[in-house]
Amino acid sequence: MRVSFLLLILYTFSTQAFSQQASYPQVVAKAGDGIYLLLRRHGLDPSVHLAPFLDLNKENIGKGNSLYTGRTYLLPIDTAEPNPAEAKAEPATLKVTSGLTATIPLFGKKYERVEILDQQLKGAVYYLVSGHGGPDPGAIGKYGSHMLAEDEYAYDVTARLARRLMQHGATVYMIMQDENDGIRDEAILKIDRDEVNYSAQKVSLDQRERLHQRTSAINKLHAKHKGAYQRMLSIHVDSRSKGQKIDVFFYHHKNSLLGQKLADAIHRTFTTNYRQHQPNREYSGTVSDRSSLYVIKYSDPPTVFIELGNIKNDLDQRRFVSANNRQALANWIAEGIISDFRAK
Repeated sequence: MRVSFLLLILYTFSTQAFSQQASYPQVVAKAGDGIYLLLRRHGLDPSVHLAPFLDLNKENIGKGNSLYTGRTYLLPIDTAEPNPAEAKAEPATLKVTSGLTATIPLFGKKYERVEILDQQLKGAVYYLVSGHGGPDPGAIGKYGSHMLAEDEYAYDVTARLARRLMQHGATVYMIMQDENDGIRDEAILKIDRDEVNYSAQKVSLDQRERLHQRTSAINKLHAKHKGAYQRMLSIHVDSRSKGQKIDVFFYHHKNSLLGQKLADAIHRTFTTNYRQHQPNREYSGTVSDRSSLYVIKYSDPPTVFIELGNIKNDLDQRRFVSANNRQALANWIAEGIISDFRAK
């Protein structure tokens, strides 16, 4: 009788444990998977779900919180509810409105009226991050008697890209914002320090914290749009020796097939456009892995990091100081984005 009672207790306990385990989604770790990548691939925010994941799989975690290829892991249940206050606080979310035009003050008076051309990107959500900003101007180049700051030119191209994507029906979030600048057509873009992080958050003086601010904003929005087609692009201007001219090139995470696919699509667009507009000049831009970059490593949506050229090189500077060239950069990036979305 006592033995039967003990067996009943053991049976009840094991049944409950099996039932609890069966209630969690199960996934198999692939070669190259880390916990962050695995969680992000399944729509879970590592900053929220890392500890529950480790607790659920503590018998199956290797040294340094590594995963074993081919083993099955339990995923935490995402119980986060949208924050109503946060959902309302979207002052610079760029969304398609009904009718033929939308008014977006962030683009400045000249460009704030956005004509919606078509719905090619309907359902797509993009997070656009211009490099540096706030207390950090980024790379600096000398152009005659003027100084060119990376953050100002990256921001202008990013704003032009945001507007272009909107024209094709996309939902766009600009993560770095400057309500005073808008889209500017001047050759020399005035350097200021008043950019803010989405939404209306003062940009930190600490470099790592600045990057965390951006990825945190993106990842919260990514969770809010769970299930949608989402991509992130970070746009920068490189700094190399003055004599080194470079083409536009692209980085992605080594384990992000979708990030690489987007990078390849934009790269093909640049190759085609250079062949058409500058047939006597070979385009040497590349696509490569740069998984260690903070915004690539810690952003949940598939990410592409773009370097537009060398701000110190005389020839590359022509790419930046001409408003037409900045618009061409935005247009070509948008063409590649549309190509990638069509092939999803």
